[in-house]
Amino acid sequence: MAEMVETEDRNCAMSWGGYVEELKKASRIAAPMVAVTVLQYLLQVVSVIMVGHLGQLSLASVAIATSITNVTGFSLLSGMAGGMETLCGQAYGSQQYKKLGVYTYSAIISLILVCPTICILWIFMDKLLPLVGQDTQISHKARQYSLWLIPALFASAILKPLTRYLQMQSLILPMLLTAFSILCFHVPVCWTLVFKLDLGDLGAAIAFSLSTWLNVILLGIYVKYSPTCEKTRSPLSKDAFLGVSEFFRLGVPSAIMVCLKWWSMELLTLLSGLLPNPKLETSVLSICLTISTLHFTIPYGFGAATSTRVSNELGAGNPELARMAVKVGMSMATTEAVIVSTALFFSRHIIGYAYSNEKPVVHQVAVMAPLLCISLVTDSMQVVLSGVAKGCGWQHKGAYVNLGAFYLIGLPMGIILGFVAHSNGRGLWIGIVAGSIVQTILLSLFVIFNNWDKQVAKAKDRIGRSSMEN
Repeated sequence: MAEMVETEDRNCAMSWGGYVEELKKASRIAAPMVAVTVLQYLLQVVSVIMVGHLGQLSLASVAIATSITNVTGFSLLSGMAGGMETLCGQAYGSQQYKKLGVYTYSAIISLILVCPTICILWIFMDKLLPLVGQDTQISHKARQYSLWLIPALFASAILKPLTRYLQMQSLILPMLLTAFSILCFHVPVCWTLVFKLDLGDLGAAIAFSLSTWLNVILLGIYVKYSPTCEKTRSPLSKDAFLGVSEFFRLGVPSAIMVCLKWWSMELLTLLSGLLPNPKLETSVLSICLTISTLHFTIPYGFGAATSTRVSNELGAGNPELARMAVKVGMSMATTEAVIVSTALFFSRHIIGYAYSNEKPVVHQVAVMAPLLCISLVTDSMQVVLSGVAKGCGWQHKGAYVNLGAFYLIGLPMGIILGFVAHSNGRGLWIGIVAGSIVQTILLSLFVIFNNWDKQVAKAKDRIGRSSMEN
């Protein structure tokens, strides 16, 4: 009888009706997550725009400081928090609700422990940036800006786990409302500090730190008092400290998986400054990177939805539903990628005017557009595949894939084409595209040949082992 029920459930999951039902569940997570990601991204955009009216020196220093702090700090914390997508998602699926609170405390403790090391790097930024050829004055102002972002770094160490805690329960609406409220708060506060109180670029950093802490407070109040979190709330206990090692085992490879690609793209942008006509090449690659980063906010929601659904279903012991979640996530990502890349391709001759009025820059962006379209497609696919990796708990495989794809293939190819073959910025970006294609293919192979029944067993073992350790 049990086998008949299991077969019936499997057939239902694999049917068109099962696909539609999964699509509804994933959409309820993905759509608001896209909005949340865009709203959070706009905080930094608003700061840079306001600082841009202070002059070239302020704009250059803040742009560099924002890039460095993202690469070495905020992205690292966000990547580490990805370990919660395995632990919390599978615990929620297996109805071991109190563990979500314990895992969240473990993640917060772990991320706070990482912050002092990051702070040291930011404190000596004015000494490090000149070593890579950066102007001394710009380096000094970038350091000042970064110092005022340190409070935001510690706030992010709390905020990132809180968002994952809510995400794994599909509680996205509170994050959407707080993200919108924070943006409404940030705009006038940033303007007041920058222009009215004459704090300049430091005012933008202070505003960002205040906004991040306010976000922590609002989400913290919701988690503390909302009845929707009643089942998953738990007090701070020794179990949270004992769970730090378990979190690091997943959080560190998760951070490596996220950061390796980001670092490779930033590195190629820096290398563009060594090409002939560096101003043109750096401007064009920076525009391409900006477009790519802005687009990433859309498929990120699909990846979050896929990670949530896969981890929940594995924890609940439903391998076929987990497999269906992957199919739905990939179909959403593919559809979005085709639409966006097609629109970009046909607008390639005018898209450059959104960033520059100089015709050489606009022309070069048009030349780069076909390559950029390919990278947008691979980005959409790989972010969903990375979500599958987080949901299953094999972040270490993703880290190895990204290391090989970008540092053994992408970067060397980009350097050879850019400098040896004299393809300049186009050659550098071809290296990024090549790395992205290899990354997507390898992650796809892991998913295609994945044994979902085995992943369910691993999920049960992982959650069970945590129970024994705690």
